[in-house]
Amino acid sequence: MYNPQLDTFLVVAETGSFSKASEKLFISPTAVSKQINHLESKIGLTLFNRTPRGMTLTAAGESMYRDSLYLIQYAKDSISRAENAEDGNDCTIRIGTSVMTSSQSIAEIWSMLRLSEPNFKFQLVSFENTPENAREILRNLGENIDIVAGVFDENFLQSRKCSTVELSREPICVALSIYHPLAKKDSLEISDLYGENLMIIRKGWNIYVDKLRDDLWSHHPRITIKDFSFYDIEIFNRCASSDNLLIAIGKWDNIHPLVKVIPVSWNHTIPFGLLHSPKPTVKVQKLLSAINRSPLSEISTR
Repeated sequence: MYNPQLDTFLVVAETGSFSKASEKLFISPTAVSKQINHLESKIGLTLFNRTPRGMTLTAAGESMYRDSLYLIQYAKDSISRAENAEDGNDCTIRIGTSVMTSSQSIAEIWSMLRLSEPNFKFQLVSFENTPENAREILRNLGENIDIVAGVFDENFLQSRKCSTVELSREPICVALSIYHPLAKKDSLEISDLYGENLMIIRKGWNIYVDKLRDDLWSHHPRITIKDFSFYDIEIFNRCASSDNLLIAIGKWDNIHPLVKVIPVSWNHTIPFGLLHSPKPTVKVQKLLSAINRSPLSEISTR
C-alpha cells in the first residue's frame, strides 16, 4: 500500500540511530542504513543529519516524518474501509482528533443518538496539529477523515473548502497558568486583565476573534496584546510556563494540566461545530440528518 521503507524511516527518526532502530525492526544496522540511503537516493533529499551522537531529522526529514505518519495511517484505514465495504456494513464515521480537536463533542452527540441510530460507529483518527496538516486534512475531508470538531467562520470554511453543522456558539474565554494570581477566580471581569499580556491569534484567523481584538484595542488599551500564529500544544506550554494569558474556549480546558480556562464578562462568542466535506458521503449525510433531528440546544448549553 505504501513504500515499506517509510516504516524504517519512522523508527530511525523516533530512535535517533540505526542500531536502536535495528533492534526494534529485528534487522541488522547495515540493513537499516541501506534502506534509509536508498530512500534518500530515490527521493533526492537528505532526511537525516548524521553525527557521532546520533541521527537528527533535517527540515526535509521533519516534513517527511509528519506526512509519513498520515500516509501510513491512511493506508491502514483504507484496508478497514475496504473490509467494511465488502461486508456491506460501512457505517463507521472517522473522526479526526488532535490536541486542539477533541472528540468530546462527538461523545456528547452520541449519547443523544445511540438509541435512535444504533448502527453508527465512530473511529478516531489522530493527526499532528500543524498548519500543514490542518489545511490538508480539512481540504480533503471524506478521504481519510470524515469530520473534525472545531471553531470556524465563513472565511475559514471557504479557504479550507469544507462545510459545517454548527453545534453551539462558544463563549471566548481566557486561559492562564494555574499558578497565576487570577487562577483563583471562577470568572473574570475585563478589568482583571488590565496590566496583563494577552496572547491572541494573528488577525485574519477568525473574524470573531478579530472583533474581540478590535474591541480591546479600542476600549481597553491597558491590556497588552501579544500575537501568535497557530494554536498547538506549544502555545499552551507557553501559557503554562509564563504569566501570559491566552484566548481560548471552554472546550479546551483539558488540553494542558497546568492551564485553567476561565470565562470573561464580555459578549464575545465563536461558532463551534462539525466540519465535513461539502459533498459528504452517504453515511456522513445520515449522521448530519440525525444531528439536525436531535435537540442540539441541549448540546449548545453544555
